[in-house]
Amino acid sequence: MLKSLSISNYALIETLEMTPSNSLNMITGETGAGKSIMLGAVGLLLGNRADTKSLFDDSKKCIIEGEFDIHNYGLEPYFESEDLDFESQCIIRREIAPSGKSRAFVNDTPVKLDVLKNLGKSLMDIHSQHDTLLLAAGEYQLNLIDAFAQSKKEKEQYSSAFQAFKKINKAFDQLSQEAAELRKEADFNQFQLEELSALNLQEGEQEELENEQEILDNAEEIKAKINESLQLLNGDELAASTLLMQINQSLQQLSRFSTRFEELRDRFDSVRIEVNDISATLEDEDSKIEVDFEKLEEIRERLSKIYQLQKKHGVQSVEELMNLEKELAEKAFQIDHLDEELERLKNESEQAWKNLIKAGESLSQKRQKCFKEFAKEITSLLAQLGMENAKIEFSHHKTKPTSNGMDEVEIMFSANKGVKPQPIRQVASGGEFSRLMFAIKYIMADKVALPTLIFDEIDTGISGEVALQMVLMMQQIATNHQVICISHLPQVAAKGDTHYFVYKDNSSERTISKIRTLNESERITEIAKMIAGANPSESARQSAMDLLK
Repeated sequence: MLKSLSISNYALIETLEMTPSNSLNMITGETGAGKSIMLGAVGLLLGNRADTKSLFDDSKKCIIEGEFDIHNYGLEPYFESEDLDFESQCIIRREIAPSGKSRAFVNDTPVKLDVLKNLGKSLMDIHSQHDTLLLAAGEYQLNLIDAFAQSKKEKEQYSSAFQAFKKINKAFDQLSQEAAELRKEADFNQFQLEELSALNLQEGEQEELENEQEILDNAEEIKAKINESLQLLNGDELAASTLLMQINQSLQQLSRFSTRFEELRDRFDSVRIEVNDISATLEDEDSKIEVDFEKLEEIRERLSKIYQLQKKHGVQSVEELMNLEKELAEKAFQIDHLDEELERLKNESEQAWKNLIKAGESLSQKRQKCFKEFAKEITSLLAQLGMENAKIEFSHHKTKPTSNGMDEVEIMFSANKGVKPQPIRQVASGGEFSRLMFAIKYIMADKVALPTLIFDEIDTGISGEVALQMVLMMQQIATNHQVICISHLPQVAAKGDTHYFVYKDNSSERTISKIRTLNESERITEIAKMIAGANPSESARQSAMDLLK
């Protein structure tokens, strides 16, 4: 319930604070004093869009803050899902800057408007003229029936079955589409796979083949150059190896005279050993290299096939071709097992459909069982509210499964005797709609944990005994729920546990809306004014006292 409300810098409100009682709160005041402005501020607190034109002083920001006691609202899962700290005393704040930027906070944690709006639905239920559109909506009517029928268990089972069917059906449809695409490409993919598999590609082979081709292409020249080098190294008396040996001997002799020559001899010895090793390696390479035109042709042919496939598939390496081969093999595997997987999903989908229909039938039966009793209770309440000839029926048709079940339900209404009930959106007037909605909320108050209820001039167009019946019903609702009622009727305002008066303060340069709690004496005066005007007579004051009793 709402523990406190503060509004600053909004419309005609400079600052306003109220701490409503836990039961029935009445708000009265002169026309244009700011009662509807308060509701607008509350709407912002519950997630409605902001407008900088509503700032009292456009150089300052507007702040609206409400403290709610939510310890028995069962909102812990919602707070957890939105990563918000749950506290039984929840503080919601809305700020609107002069620039137009709007911010919302729940327990000082910034939140998006959608989060605030969803939370607001569990905190306050505002009855206004917009409810006429809401009541005419099929989904809203179904929710009313579910609340009256206490079909929460059946609805949860249906929702679970509906989601399960959607999930398996989506998987089946997706796989069917994939299967169709795969089958279109199956023959071509198989051809490509066989073409790649036939090559039996090996990682790194392209580089090896290209190196080997380079050697075989130039085998004769390579052998000639090797032989030429070997001849210079080892061929005759002036060969490099002979000259190196002679130099080594000279340095050996010099090493006897100084350590510097000994170091030079050691360095030269390393060079001589390296030259001899190079010579041996060249001889080894010479023995390996052959002029083999047949092998060269084989290498050229394999490289040609590799190059052709790389160009065909737009890749640059053997490794990419091998990856492509793997992908094609996986697709081939999928095609081989598609029918089996599709059959499995089809069977699961059929079973999920049966489960859905069974859950839908169970929910539908629970709903239909309450139609007569629900219509009877609404009709009885409407009679108490001055609509003795009103008649309520429920029109029901089976539908294909939707997220709300397998039922299409419409409330049929007639306000006059002998007139066949028709859809409420076609026949109910504003006053009739208002009383019908009030009757429904009166019934729902015993069925669900409604939040704070706000009735915005729900008594418009009624008077006398009907108004008295309506406020008595409000009192009953207020035994278990917090109710705030904006009223213009004295017999309604007199029944509140707490009475707030909204008024205009013209003492400064600019008109300001204010609110105050009335004491007993002030209530008598205010209700007397509501009865007889600005200057009530003594009899009007006596009537006010009688109403307050």
